[in-house]
Amino acid sequence: MTVTTELNVPELLDAASAKTGLSDYGDDWFREPLDVLVTALNTEAALSPLGHELTKRRLTALLSDRLRLRALQRENPSVLDVEVRVAAEICGLPRTGSTLLHRLLAASPQVTSTLSWEVAYPIPFPGEGPGAPERKRRAQERMQMMSQLPPGFGDLHTVVWDGPEEDVILLDRTFVSMSFDSFYWVPSYGDWLRSADQGPAYRELREWLQVLQWQNPSRALPWVLKSPHHLTAVDTVLDEFADCKIVMTHRSPVNAVPSYASMVSAISSQYSADVDPVRIGRYWSRRFAKTLKGFASARAARPDRFVDVRFADTVAKPVEVAREVLDALGLPAGPADDAAFEAYLEQNRTERHGSHSYAPPDFGLSEDQLRRDFAFYSEVYL
Repeated sequence: MTVTTELNVPELLDAASAKTGLSDYGDDWFREPLDVLVTALNTEAALSPLGHELTKRRLTALLSDRLRLRALQRENPSVLDVEVRVAAEICGLPRTGSTLLHRLLAASPQVTSTLSWEVAYPIPFPGEGPGAPERKRRAQERMQMMSQLPPGFGDLHTVVWDGPEEDVILLDRTFVSMSFDSFYWVPSYGDWLRSADQGPAYRELREWLQVLQWQNPSRALPWVLKSPHHLTAVDTVLDEFADCKIVMTHRSPVNAVPSYASMVSAISSQYSADVDPVRIGRYWSRRFAKTLKGFASARAARPDRFVDVRFADTVAKPVEVAREVLDALGLPAGPADDAAFEAYLEQNRTERHGSHSYAPPDFGLSEDQLRRDFAFYSEVYL
């Protein structure tokens, strides 16, 4: 018997249907990003046998969730009437303090945020009772698994199974997500992503937020979300979420770019034996430079929709920064917010914080080159 190492979209669709017993995907707009991704995975990613199997399972799971989303909406049409208000999308290059700021703000009783267990498993399993026990159990197992990843990911981005997590993981189900070229060498997909109309994906992000809010109506609060991915679609975010402000975290790309290249190299090694750190570093350096130039254009058109936060301030005076951001969002901070911020900072001291070592030359970069390439950004925001 011949074993193929190529992923096949019709087979993935059939596998998801077999897994769920469902067949209605609704609008098939997602086929274009899925087709582009699968082609790139087959032709560029150099997947190992294990990488191929893990990727096949992951894509099948994402498609299964699409089927479950449509089934849930058919069975509970009121979910589409849930009013979602996104107060902020926190954006910034990796290693700019965006995770600390996100988790700090998410502690406020005035807002809500996507949690790690629910972005991994947003839809109740059949027969699952109140409180999502099965999904939470699986999320805890996932956290244990991620803690075993090689040095890189865990040191760069601490995962807490019941803590705030990036909403880009919900976008993974649209196949329009920075996750994919962070996990695999798929530059043609990355090029497509930067030029694509992400409007349909963000309309679905709203639907996923509706599902989460519908499951727990007490969370009918403004959402504070976060991911570097949103830098690729700033105008789309602002168009889709009328009340949303972009909270931009700033730090020198001399630190951010090689740090992210280090993490991508570590993650990619789980899926391919052919990982080239120099190629990865140069790819992300170019990509982040283009992304930040696009950000500058979007900001110039709607300056009132942006809030700036500098990394040094987040580290030196986190509570003050969090209060200032809430004020900018029209949610003035009070004593309850201050208490929540202090409680989170105490908790944060107990979370995993490993050392993360990297150097620009490891990724085909130099500090001088990074300073030159990102001077247009640093001279304005740093």
